Amino acid sequence: MMSTVGAAHNVQVLGSGEVTVVLGHGYGTDQSVWKHLVPHLVDQYRVVLYDTMGAGTTNPDYFDFDRYTTLEGYAYDLLAILEEFSVGKCIYVGHSMSAMAATIASIFRPDLFRKLIMISTTPRLANSVDYYGGFEQKYLDELIVAMETNYKSLLTGSAPLVLGCDLDSVPMQEFSRTLFNVRPDIAMSVVHIINTFDMRPFLPQVTVPCHIIQSSKDMFVPSSMGEYIHRNMGGKSIVEVMPTEGHLPHLSAPEVTIPVLLRHIHHDIAGA
Repeated sequence: MMSTVGAAHNVQVLGSGEVTVVLGHGYGTDQSVWKHLVPHLVDQYRVVLYDTMGAGTTNPDYFDFDRYTTLEGYAYDLLAILEEFSVGKCIYVGHSMSAMAATIASIFRPDLFRKLIMISTTPRLANSVDYYGGFEQKYLDELIVAMETNYKSLLTGSAPLVLGCDLDSVPMQEFSRTLFNVRPDIAMSVVHIINTFDMRPFLPQVTVPCHIIQSSKDMFVPSSMGEYIHRNMGGKSIVEVMPTEGHLPHLSAPEVTIPVLLRHIHHDIAGA
């Protein structure tokens, strides 16, 4: 049995500022993806990094396939980490599905969040009537089948498209390392969640200020998604589209992304 939530999620606490910044990574990475951002934070903030359950750096024996059939499981993990490390009114920076899990957590406990900074996230991938998520559900279903039959080849082929980088680039090597560290059956389970969750009905319940940041070209997040989230949030929000390519701009284009993230961390939305 795990001794603490923090130990299970490999939580690191750096710095000692009065304000806490919590960093949550997306699928296929781990907390090392924040290596370009953390050095700019530790002198001013208390920084909490953690690995989401199922990342290759976590013990796969702790991955509960029932608990993590929905994003709520990840939201409860986040709340447990905040409680264990006495974090209140944090600035949460989350990438992709972790941003949506934090959105749920903020609905449950808005008192624990000062603001959410959401990178490359979406409430739903699949298209539906009056909504463009970027993919037809049939394609997403076929992707799951393809992963079941040819897992490694599919991931190897899709990784450059996800990152928007050349195969021999340093960011691609880093992403490939963390991506293939995820146990295949866990990866399949997480991809199924990503392909099926629908957070659209919950956006109006979000009252915490949200900073929505995305790449101008992202195979998973249409350029219109930031405005969709902005229009449907229950509280104040702001959108910034960066001149970057790929789903992980904080890894593939840190020279552009890190200054943007720091600006949103340092400065609140006017009137929020």
